[in-house]
Amino acid sequence: MNLTFDGTSVQGGNEARERFYDARGYGRPHDGGVDLAPVEVAHLLFRGDIESIHDSRPDSDDDVDFESLLASTAVSEVEFFVYKELRDRGFYLSPVRNTLNSTSGAAQTPVQFQVYPRGDGPWDDTIAYRVTAVSERATVDATTLCRLAYDSNGDTGGTAVLAVVDEESEVTYLELTEPTVTGSTDHDFPPFAGRLLSDRVLVPEPPTELHERAFYGQPLDRDDEPVQLSLIEAASLSNRGLLSLDADGPAEDSAEIIDRGREVEGERFDRRLCVYNALRTADIVPKTGFKFGADFRTYANVESVDNLGHSEFLVRALPPAHSFVPRDLSLDVRLAHGVRKRMLFAFTSDDDIDWLSVERLTP
Repeated sequence: MNLTFDGTSVQGGNEARERFYDARGYGRPHDGGVDLAPVEVAHLLFRGDIESIHDSRPDSDDDVDFESLLASTAVSEVEFFVYKELRDRGFYLSPVRNTLNSTSGAAQTPVQFQVYPRGDGPWDDTIAYRVTAVSERATVDATTLCRLAYDSNGDTGGTAVLAVVDEESEVTYLELTEPTVTGSTDHDFPPFAGRLLSDRVLVPEPPTELHERAFYGQPLDRDDEPVQLSLIEAASLSNRGLLSLDADGPAEDSAEIIDRGREVEGERFDRRLCVYNALRTADIVPKTGFKFGADFRTYANVESVDNLGHSEFLVRALPPAHSFVPRDLSLDVRLAHGVRKRMLFAFTSDDDIDWLSVERLTP
């Protein structure tokens, strides 16, 4: 069988098309034959389905085997291990040949593979997963992860997946989704007064609904009074005109609490306050996530603290320019899964938030 390599793809005739595309879903067919991506050819060489391919470039007249192809710049070993692993799991998949954005000239979202549902192949119209492969030593920026997740909610179809290849060539799959951030916790209570301490606010006579129904703060004892509020909770309540201090008015009170928050926490305070306000606006209760190494844990449906359900998310508030090391991303997701929660990242820029949910996935 005559297979020629031009440095970008491998071309084969009708025999190659029948044997590899028609029977097993490799390559892209065309009149007279099939084009195979280097990673597909590497898999065929590895399996022994072919022994070598001919390098047709002018400066070379050699035959290329598996080892030399994998060692070349034409194939990423990270992509190869993901491709092989998914094939071993019984999936047909196609390499995605990224094109350039027509307006900016920048490469589109770096999806390496379209994975078809079991039993389907490239000749069908359905896509199960859109996979991006990275090494555990790589860094992945938040913008890329959000783009991958948001694209999967659009017309492209298929769940966005980050496939992380570790140093022993094992693959961990992380599902990326744009979550629906909404709840049903909405309880009213009258305005009240509190006193600003060093890094929290004490409320001597809180409304009954403040903690028992709306789940703000924490009582100092088992009785309802007094209640202590975190600076995040206090700033949010004061900004809404519900909490006043021994000061000149709500606006000044809110500024004083926010200034104190910045003193004790730096710029992280503004980021967390933005996320806290967004969650409360969505009728979700955020509480501290310190025990889990997160900014918040969340409750979507709170009727009373006496009948409190399980929290759903662990939330980390991060800047939009944040870059993840896959090892840390995997750690966050594993921890959330271990305490029966989902990991939710909130990337804040001014008052805008991009939400990203990440979970372990077994294809």
